Amino acid sequence: MPTIVPVILCGGSGTRLWPRSRSEKPKPFLPLVGDSTLFEAALLRCPAAGGFSAPVIVTGHRHLDHVEAQLGAVPGSQVIVEPSARNTAAAIALAAYRLPEDAIMLVCPSDHHIGDVDAFAVAACAAADLAEEGWLVSFGIEATAPETGFGYLKRGEAIAAASGSAGYRTAQFVEKPELERAKAFLAEGIYAWNGGIFAFRVKDFIAELETHRPLIAAGVAEAVAKGSTDGQRFHPDAATFGAVPSDSVDYAVMENTARAAMVPADMNWSDIGNWHALHEALHRDENGNSVRGTGEAELVDCRNVLVDSDGPRVSVIGLEDVIVVVDGNDIMITTVSGVQKVGKLSGAVNQ
Repeated sequence: MPTIVPVILCGGSGTRLWPRSRSEKPKPFLPLVGDSTLFEAALLRCPAAGGFSAPVIVTGHRHLDHVEAQLGAVPGSQVIVEPSARNTAAAIALAAYRLPEDAIMLVCPSDHHIGDVDAFAVAACAAADLAEEGWLVSFGIEATAPETGFGYLKRGEAIAAASGSAGYRTAQFVEKPELERAKAFLAEGIYAWNGGIFAFRVKDFIAELETHRPLIAAGVAEAVAKGSTDGQRFHPDAATFGAVPSDSVDYAVMENTARAAMVPADMNWSDIGNWHALHEALHRDENGNSVRGTGEAELVDCRNVLVDSDGPRVSVIGLEDVIVVVDGNDIMITTVSGVQKVGKLSGAVNQ
């Protein structure tokens, strides 16, 4: 199996899980599920014993202290400090231009929850085997519900790597669908969620980026060439990087390459994209209720209620499908159907 370099994209605006998640300390750096933070869990999923190299972290100045405190002393690790946010194509390219051309990059968001780590490792190895043969691979997360908040991947013809690992061509990338279309995808059984986890060989990614987004490729390459190293930190040239066009890796590369592939991944995945998603990732009692945080809570005749308090005692009676969050002087209460609006609250927006 080829050695895999985890490239972990780390940042966030801290709005969708406000008030617990905030711009100065967004969700990757919080212990939302279990004792580890989401960022720490992403690192733990990629151990040296499993064939992973030291990680490359791409983050901004704002979150550098959190990254380094939680990364700890990992020999060989790199922290690439983005001078400005230029979306995922440029962020991944920063790592690519810092790695050997034959290295296999495993690009992972830092703020997702994966409950089945063994299944993740199996999918990562299969993706790396395909990447070694020139495929640009997405993880196709098993769709368990007609979600409208995720993009989808349509499974094409089967691919067999020389190693024996199996995957599929990606027949189509689909934008976030309306509910009825999402239901049809689920019924058809050949669509998976696009979880934003990718594997590709450095030289293949760079070649595709140069072909389809030459301005991004040239700008990032120049920013890296003019950059400077400070211990484990690498600082791309700020002025050059600031002029790089902003585009997602999906639009820039994955939807344009003729070598797009996918590996199935049934690994109890969640993007923890809102308070309802977090509640679903947590342990729940027989009534579907969860309590987390350091504060006490009493729930009477409640169903599917989440209480997250950092101090004040919270008492809830007779409610269903409700989320209550207490963070210092901020209290946020929403129905499950309202969770997508949390990021639009003035407290979340005006941080």
